[in-house]
Amino acid sequence: MNTQELWQRYQDWLYYDEGLDLYLDVSRMRFDEHLVTALEPKFAQAFKDMAALEQGAIANPDENRMVGHYWLRNPELAPPALKNEIINNLDQIEAFVQKVHNGSVHPPQAPKFTDVLSIGIGGSALGPQFVDEALAAAFPPLTIHFIDNTDPAGIDHILNRLNGRLNSTLVIVTSKSGGTPETRNGMLEVKHAYEQQGLNFAAHAVAVTMLNSKMNELGRTEGWLAEFPLFDWVGGRTSEMSSVGLLSASLLGINVRELLKGAKVMDIATRVPEIRRNPAALLALSWYYAGNAKGGKDMVVLPYKDSLLLFSRYLQQLVMESLGKEKDLDGKTVHQGLTVYGNKGSTDQHAFVQQLREGVANFFAVFIEVLEDRKGPSIKVEPDVTSGDFLSGFLQGTRQALYENHRDSVTVTIPQVNAHTVGALIALFERAVGFYASLVNINAYNQPGVEAGKKAAETLVGLQRKILAVLKNAEQPLGLALLAEKAEAPDQIEHIYKILRHLAANHRGVVLHGDHAKPGGLTISYNPS
Repeated sequence: MNTQELWQRYQDWLYYDEGLDLYLDVSRMRFDEHLVTALEPKFAQAFKDMAALEQGAIANPDENRMVGHYWLRNPELAPPALKNEIINNLDQIEAFVQKVHNGSVHPPQAPKFTDVLSIGIGGSALGPQFVDEALAAAFPPLTIHFIDNTDPAGIDHILNRLNGRLNSTLVIVTSKSGGTPETRNGMLEVKHAYEQQGLNFAAHAVAVTMLNSKMNELGRTEGWLAEFPLFDWVGGRTSEMSSVGLLSASLLGINVRELLKGAKVMDIATRVPEIRRNPAALLALSWYYAGNAKGGKDMVVLPYKDSLLLFSRYLQQLVMESLGKEKDLDGKTVHQGLTVYGNKGSTDQHAFVQQLREGVANFFAVFIEVLEDRKGPSIKVEPDVTSGDFLSGFLQGTRQALYENHRDSVTVTIPQVNAHTVGALIALFERAVGFYASLVNINAYNQPGVEAGKKAAETLVGLQRKILAVLKNAEQPLGLALLAEKAEAPDQIEHIYKILRHLAANHRGVVLHGDHAKPGGLTISYNPS
C-alpha cells in the first residue's frame, strides 16, 4: 500500500473510546475484509459465549466452577448471592488498610508497619507486581517486596533486604487452597526468619485464601492478624481485581476504585457485539490472523513507558496459560497457544529490535503508547525537541520499519499511566483472550498442564524420600541401578541421579563417589555428619 492508502486504512480501522481516551490501531495487521466476513459467525458465537460467562455459566468444567472476574468491577452483574460478598470485601480491605496507614493496626514492636512482604506465585504475584511497578508513588505509605518462587537464595535476598525491619513488616500470604508448595515454602521460610528474631509471625501475617482452606485453618488456629477471601470463581491469572491485587495495591496508596472503574468501563466497551466497535474483538481478530488461528506467530509486547515494564510478564501468564491447550472443546488434539514475550521501548532499539526488523518473521508486535511524557514540562534536549519526543519518534519509527519489512503490529494508545488506564488495559486483554479462545474452540479458563506439572513435582519429592530412606539403611555405598531398584523405581534412574546430585551439592548427607562425568558408574553413600 502507498502512504495514502495506509492513512485511509488507519482511519477505517481505528478504534477510539472517548470515555477512556484510548485508541486501538490494527491497521498494520494485513488481514482483509474477506477474513473479517468469514469470521463474523465465529465472533457472533464468541459474543454469546462471553455473555453466558458473565451470567454465571460453568466455564471451567475441570473444577465445576464459574468464571466471574468481571463481577469484581461490577457487582451488579454477579449472582445475587455473590453481590454483597464482593462489595463487603472491598469495604473490608479499605477499612483494614486505613487502620494500617493510621497505625491503629500495627505490629507488637513498632508503631506502624513500614513494609509489605507478599508471598504468592503466578497470578498471585504477577498482577500485584505489575500494578505496583506501574502505579505506586515514588514514596508510598509502605514499601512492598515479593517472594514468588521457592528459590532459597531468592528468599534470602528478600529477607536480607528487610534486615532490621522484619519487626515492622506486614506479610501477605496468598494461596487459594493453602497447599500450593511454592507459597507454603515461602511462608515457612519467612515464619522461620521471624522466629529466629524472636518475633510473633502471626501478629504480622494476613491470609488471602478460600474459606475452609488449609491456609484459612492455619490462620485461625495461629491467630493471624487478618484474612481476606479468595473466591473460587476467580482464577489466578484474572485475580488482580480481587483481594489478591486490591489489598497490596491499597496498602501502597493506589486508588483501587479507579482501577476497578477503568476495568468496568472497558468491560462495557468490549461487550459491544460488533467486531469494528469492540477493541477486544479487534485484538482477537489480529491474533487470529497473525498466527493463522494456530498461534503460528509470537506476540511481542513493547510498552514505551518504564512503568509498564512488567506488562509483558503479566500478559505472558494471562495469555499463555489461557490459550496454551492440547485439546479443544470437542476433545480433538489441536496444540493451541500464543507465545508472549517483550521488554520496553526504546530499550529494545538496542536489544532485540534488530532481529524483529531483519531476522525470523515469526512474530507480530503490540506497541503500548502513552501520550503524556511526564507530569509537568520537559526541557528541550535539542531545538524544539524533548526526551519524550524522541521516545514517541522511536515508537513510530520502529512501527514503520517493521511494517516496511512485512512485520505486522498493533498499537494501543492511552493518555497516561494511571489506575484508570491500567485497569482498562487489564480488562482489554482479559476479554481478548476470552474471544480468541471461542474463535479457536478451546477453554481459556482451565490449566491442565499446570496441574500435571504440580503432580510430577509431588511424585519426585516422594521419590526423594524413598531414596533417602534406602541410603540411610544401607551398610555400604550403592550403585545407581541398585539404589533405584531398592527404591522401587528402576525406570527412574535419571531422576534419581539428579535428585542425588542436588542433595550432595547442598550437603544433605549424600556423597557421590566416582567419575562425575560418567554418572552411571557412581556409587552413593549417606553420611549425616
